[in-house]
Amino acid sequence: MSEQGPQGQQVYSKEQVRRARIVIAVIFCVHGSVAGSFATRVPWIQDHADVSAGMLGLALAFPAIGASVAMPLAGWFSHRFGARAALRGLLAMWTLALVLPSLAPNLGTLCAALFVYGATSGMSDVAMNALGVEIENRMDKSIMSGLHGMWSAGALIGSAGGTVAAHLGTDARVHHLFAAAVLTTVGLVACQGVLDLRSAPDEEPPPRFTLPPRSALLIGAVGFCAVFAEGASLDWSAVYLKDVLDSSAGLAAACTTGFTLTMAVARFAGDKVVDRFGSVRTVRVGGGLAALGGLLVVLAPHPAVAMTGFALMGLGIAVVVPLAFAAAGRAGPNPSQAIAGVATITYTSSLIAPSAIGTLADATSLVVSFSLVTVLAFGLVAFAGVLRTDGRPAVQPNVDEAVTPVNRKT
Repeated sequence: MSEQGPQGQQVYSKEQVRRARIVIAVIFCVHGSVAGSFATRVPWIQDHADVSAGMLGLALAFPAIGASVAMPLAGWFSHRFGARAALRGLLAMWTLALVLPSLAPNLGTLCAALFVYGATSGMSDVAMNALGVEIENRMDKSIMSGLHGMWSAGALIGSAGGTVAAHLGTDARVHHLFAAAVLTTVGLVACQGVLDLRSAPDEEPPPRFTLPPRSALLIGAVGFCAVFAEGASLDWSAVYLKDVLDSSAGLAAACTTGFTLTMAVARFAGDKVVDRFGSVRTVRVGGGLAALGGLLVVLAPHPAVAMTGFALMGLGIAVVVPLAFAAAGRAGPNPSQAIAGVATITYTSSLIAPSAIGTLADATSLVVSFSLVTVLAFGLVAFAGVLRTDGRPAVQPNVDEAVTPVNRKT
């Protein structure tokens, strides 16, 4: 049990904070599992809603639209209900929203379902990242990269389950209902262990909708560069190898897998690197690796060189978004607002990157498109300074056996 500290604030022991780190990692994994479960059944959903590929592309823009609209609300929910109750409710809404797209019988209902799916995803994303930053601050060491690694692990678990269900010919409505029930249960149990941070009694509630602070815009620009390179590589690396370098379909698919794998490995290893070298230096070196990878892709005379380039890009950009969220959470008195701003910018980048690469490729070539990706990777080197925290979270008050929450929203 927590005790009451000064001015009614709750005081958490070091053991409670350590347990909170474990459960927030589980929550990141649950969140990723929902995304993986959905992605593998998109072909079934397309057939069920009877929409063309072009109309499906339109519908798949609605999760990002919903997330962008709803993410600023996450801070208000945390202020109103407390961090634990807000995360519990928002995460349950997200896991249950998994069933909606597979129930949609036509384009209109599919767009509406995906809007709700994206909105609940975005709000729960902001809430769990804000709590992750709060726990990181109390532990005085980097944990955000590993948490995002757990999200990637969850996405792999969800996609593996979806692959099995698709292989067995399972109706996606049955699959998603079962997955939603399991993930909702796990999420609700895990939420019991998060820190129940609350705003001070006299603290003004945040506005429901507001523009992100300038600091979040600068940090978000760094995240934009990383997510643009990630989205371009995930969606176009296989096409690049096949169309530009005339590789086999199997080798092209292996390139995308290799890119994803290097990102996951780098995120799990990233916390130790950040603690050792600092966030700014880590992002600068990572940006340099990503830019080098982009140059190898653009200049590649052979598929193996391009695959090496894509792997270096995955390695270089992997920790940028976790560090951007961590920096946003320490950028001012409203961490949820700043995190929502950064998340909105990165979601927007993930939305426009694939289509921007395709449009530029149609007008010029894929080589020119990935030249743009390389330039954005250089942007990480140039603007990494906005993440400056010397690689470590702000040190909390020196309490022998307990940690007192900071008087702010999450």
